[in-house]
Amino acid sequence: MKLDIDDDIRKAKTIPSKFYHSPKVYRKLKKIFNRSWQFVGDTDLLEKNNVHPDILLEGMVDEPYVLTKDGKNIRCLSNVCTHRGTIVCEKATKTKNLVCGYHGRQFHIDGKMKFMPEFEDVENFPSKSDNLPRIEMDLWKKMIFIINDKKCDISELIGPMIERLSWLPIEEFKYKPEMSRIYNVKANWALYCDNYLEGFHIPFVHKDLNQTLEYDEYFTEGIDNTVLQIGIGKDNENTFELPKNHQDYGKNVAAYYFFLFPNMMFNFYPWGLSVNVVKPKSPEETQIEYFTYVWKEELMEKGAGSGLDKVELEDEEIVESVQKGIKSKAYDRGRYSPRREIGVHYFHKLIQKYY
Repeated sequence: MKLDIDDDIRKAKTIPSKFYHSPKVYRKLKKIFNRSWQFVGDTDLLEKNNVHPDILLEGMVDEPYVLTKDGKNIRCLSNVCTHRGTIVCEKATKTKNLVCGYHGRQFHIDGKMKFMPEFEDVENFPSKSDNLPRIEMDLWKKMIFIINDKKCDISELIGPMIERLSWLPIEEFKYKPEMSRIYNVKANWALYCDNYLEGFHIPFVHKDLNQTLEYDEYFTEGIDNTVLQIGIGKDNENTFELPKNHQDYGKNVAAYYFFLFPNMMFNFYPWGLSVNVVKPKSPEETQIEYFTYVWKEELMEKGAGSGLDKVELEDEEIVESVQKGIKSKAYDRGRYSPRREIGVHYFHKLIQKYY
């Protein structure tokens, strides 16, 4: 399917509606997600347990992985036994060795094959192929990112975010599982991202949020593989205390919203950080995982970063309505507002580039 997104937003039409519900299109997207960095948590995951297994984007990439730690060394390994393909680790634990529950193959914590019963007569065993393969991993402060098929360095994705927010002590932010959430949305993953990438809908969908932000000063910019949106507060309460040499110094910045292509949202507020990972489950189903990191607890539930559950439910309702509408034979493509939908246009161009 040809997307045909014009570089000139004044001339461009949005992505064809088929993109948002076609099973064929959905299957082809696996290549994009395989080659994209994904946020999976922070180093505190390995504080009590030195082994933490999971599946990378289940429903799209479906790659079993396991984070392991010995001393200060953190790595990401395949969680598939090199003997017969069994999942090695089923749950987070503290252990000295990784042991497959099928035939007892053992691996050191760094993935190197350690022991296998009944293999005394096997020639050229063990070899490098018997070790658990590494999966590429990188860190920003305490945040862990992994990628299944590395085509770029993590700096190429998070560079604009680091440049703008290098002054923030991210390592001091505390993960709050009780404040984190998982939402299931009956809509395509890209529709959810479209909605996130514009403040155009705020006055119409988010009445409470609109009371805290200056709509006319809402800022959007596409940079590399990132879209930055800045919410400006109506006064200087519940806004960032920016360093004097910062490019936004003097502005009442209430929120920095960073979208990292293709599916991650890093939302910085004066109280801390909300990371939203958009996980495609099917052409018309998406799971949103919220990771909540608190910096200044006394600022919670104030300003643009308050009432996030309510904002999420409002977004879900409108996006699910769009999912129903785009399947109509009467609709195929729309147009962009050159002032308000810069982020959506940029996102669509990135999809066209990598699709």
